Amino acid sequence: MPELVEPHGEASNQPALFHKIKNERSILALAVSDSRLFAGTQAGEILVWSLETCERIDSLKAHHRSVLSLYVAKDEDLLFSSGGDAIVNVSGHDWNGVWCTQSLSALYSIYSTYDVGDVFCVAYSALLDTVYLGAQNTSIQWYDLSDKDQRPIPDLSRHPLNRNHRFFDSKGPGGALTPRPASASEPRSQSGKQLEIDKTDIVQYAHNGYTYCMLLFGTPEAAIFDDEVLISGGGDGTIKIWALNPEDGGSISELRVLESGDDSVLTLTIDTTFLYSGRSGGDVNVWDLETCQLVRRIESYRVDVLTLCVGHGSIFSGSADGLVKQFSPRYECLHEWKAHNQLILASIVTEQQGKRIYVTGGNDGYVTIWDIGRTYHESPQAAFTDNDQLLQSLSQLVALRTVSSKQEYAQDCRRGASWLRSLFKNFGADTEMLSASESRNPVVFAQFRGRGTPGKKRKRTLFYGHYDVVPADDKQRLWASDPFEMRGLNGYLYGRGVSDNKGPVLAAIFAAAELVAEKTLSSDVVFLIEGEEECGSRGFQEVIQKNKDLIGDVDWILLANSYWLDDDIPCLTYGLRGVVHVTVTIKSGRSNLHSGVDGSQRINEAMKDLIGVLATLSSNNGSIKIPGFYDPVLRLTPSEDKAYTAISKALVERDPTRGDSHELAEQLKGRWREPSLTIHRIINSGPPGSSIIPHSATATISIRLVPNQTTLVISVALKKVLRAAFAALKTSNQLSISIDHTAEPWLGDPGNKLFRTLEEAVVDVWGPLGHHRRGSVPAAKAEPKENPNLPVHAKSTLGTSASLTNGSDHHSQATADSPSPPASPNSMRFPARPSWRPLFIREGGSIPAIRFLEQEFQAPAAHLPCGQASDKAHLDNERMRLSNLYKSKDIFKRIFRDLPLK
Repeated sequence: MPELVEPHGEASNQPALFHKIKNERSILALAVSDSRLFAGTQAGEILVWSLETCERIDSLKAHHRSVLSLYVAKDEDLLFSSGGDAIVNVSGHDWNGVWCTQSLSALYSIYSTYDVGDVFCVAYSALLDTVYLGAQNTSIQWYDLSDKDQRPIPDLSRHPLNRNHRFFDSKGPGGALTPRPASASEPRSQSGKQLEIDKTDIVQYAHNGYTYCMLLFGTPEAAIFDDEVLISGGGDGTIKIWALNPEDGGSISELRVLESGDDSVLTLTIDTTFLYSGRSGGDVNVWDLETCQLVRRIESYRVDVLTLCVGHGSIFSGSADGLVKQFSPRYECLHEWKAHNQLILASIVTEQQGKRIYVTGGNDGYVTIWDIGRTYHESPQAAFTDNDQLLQSLSQLVALRTVSSKQEYAQDCRRGASWLRSLFKNFGADTEMLSASESRNPVVFAQFRGRGTPGKKRKRTLFYGHYDVVPADDKQRLWASDPFEMRGLNGYLYGRGVSDNKGPVLAAIFAAAELVAEKTLSSDVVFLIEGEEECGSRGFQEVIQKNKDLIGDVDWILLANSYWLDDDIPCLTYGLRGVVHVTVTIKSGRSNLHSGVDGSQRINEAMKDLIGVLATLSSNNGSIKIPGFYDPVLRLTPSEDKAYTAISKALVERDPTRGDSHELAEQLKGRWREPSLTIHRIINSGPPGSSIIPHSATATISIRLVPNQTTLVISVALKKVLRAAFAALKTSNQLSISIDHTAEPWLGDPGNKLFRTLEEAVVDVWGPLGHHRRGSVPAAKAEPKENPNLPVHAKSTLGTSASLTNGSDHHSQATADSPSPPASPNSMRFPARPSWRPLFIREGGSIPAIRFLEQEFQAPAAHLPCGQASDKAHLDNERMRLSNLYKSKDIFKRIFRDLPLK
């Protein structure tokens, strides 16, 4: 599918694509409240998203056919929808002013006894408490909600879902009538109170064509009309203005008719006293309601104008060819862009936290959200550090191809470091570029100074992260878009580095900057952001040791360079395995030989020698055969064993397909607290697929270490075993061993002040607790085992980290707006909100810097995973959820502010 085209116009203020949301069916209607975006679909659903995070938070089965119109009352206590099933539904929300999925269900279901066909539009007069609907049968009908309790109980045999359809239920040959069977997926009655429109509350043939659109207008300042009026547009090309009679249940009577040709009026919008109509011929007409005269005809398209909206000093039109045009108050076309690949069926303009946005929906299934500018109700500094600026900054940083493993990206890495330093400067931090050598990417040092008591030493928190990324060449076309151009889709940000580690780094920086702007930072926050982490943190230790005086004392160390166990439960990491990466090479003194011409058992082949040496490293059950290797491994304590049980049960409770909780606990132990050996690759000097006896063979291997093991001791022992095995071969070949890079294992104290403050922050940010869950925190650190032999388990089929993600696109239970239990059978709800008390976990991966920083500064470290398990770090289509990015910033903010006060 082709990409959407960026708007034409001045680059400084042209609308920018902020986010796209994909749905399987066409989007036919849109509406907004202060914090929610509602969309009506061809499948009869009303979908609800958070305007802040673009995350879907609810799905309501509202109609049996397409949802054609949505309308949110001005005080936002009612949501109206109309559909192809000839019904208008009215939904409500709770009394605290926040849309609540529990009560977002039908309060009333309004229907007509006439065969009205599709209900194309709906409007609501709060002044008269009356609902108006425009229908396919050319009528306008209304219902006075204030009179609903005085009306007789309707006869539901006249309900549209219980009546015979003129076409589908017509008589067959011989006059026989076969009724349609009731469908389990289409119940014959709606939830909510059934309200039947009185047969007198109708204007038949309100238009000589379909009644496509309507709106209410009342401006006491302009004093154009004595009272509120209803304006409708129809398939006959006319616009009609109707007076509303409060003494007769809101009945309507014709006031004016505005005529300008035979083209259907498909959409209406209004701005002060000017009425805009979109027509089937491609024109937009402008009417002055004070004089009821046509003052301008804008020839916009050669196809139908399907949607219009006005806001923030502009007129926006959407057409049947997917084009949007933005006009100035003088009707000059400011911008034009391709918003959808097919019809644009709905649009709306709104504002979210100072950001002006324009939203469109089309029959390609997309909702697209466009940034059309900003207004600032807050201070300039607060606006400078808000979430919108965070996203803009992340987009800029992702665009810098800071791949540390490839020399061709060296300049991009330098630019990335310079970009970060400029950001720190703009936020008022003291910053320096630290380098150990010209061949290594620099470490960006920055310091935000707190407002501590004069003469009293301030506490200091160090945040560690990295700006370098792994390659994303995409030669196999696995990325959905350019990996170095951040894109928003379905509540996620996609791009190389958004999760590892650029997103979390910027979240921490913006958190500290906001505290400075708010003058609530009482301690110093120090940042060390390196550019070689993906290459084993080359040169990092030397840089830190060389500049230790500049960095100063540190009280706590914080990093955020990992992920949750699944997509639902926030986690805190208190342990990492270490690693020793080794290259083993065996060479002969001759060139490559042909195996048929020169092959002989008398020849010492390098490949066979290498395989023989590697075979001595582990047994058939996977245990590592290095003498004394398991001696330092810590004993599994009862409290730690209970913690693994609690973690596995929490995961299985939320998804029983993960299997047996006991087996899952054993898998986690194997990944987190037991060492392992892996042979990653074997290469030889011969060409691929040939029958050559290679003169050399090389293997790359790694050993994952656990706390209490050290890289130096294991490296020495490994070399000794390899050399002994090679000597036993009595071969004429030569052995070389290279320790490429190492990382020490790390085990934090989950009971210390740093972790406890983190836990409180996670609970506070992710919301109130639901049911209580048994804690997953070990009571204390384990002791070294007296018995050096680690228990040997038979090999089993282990699940992978990917098996815990529930797939890449499921709706996470951890959301900014988690739903409550179901309120009605027609409401399609997500699972009930679980407890957000984080899981305390260990990880099998390694981060070279964390243990080094602890030892160098004699300060405890903690690890806050920001992303979900499905973020696909290092893989194609790496992503990070907007909710996780925003809430990670909020957690960092609480840590930087509250930790020194504990």
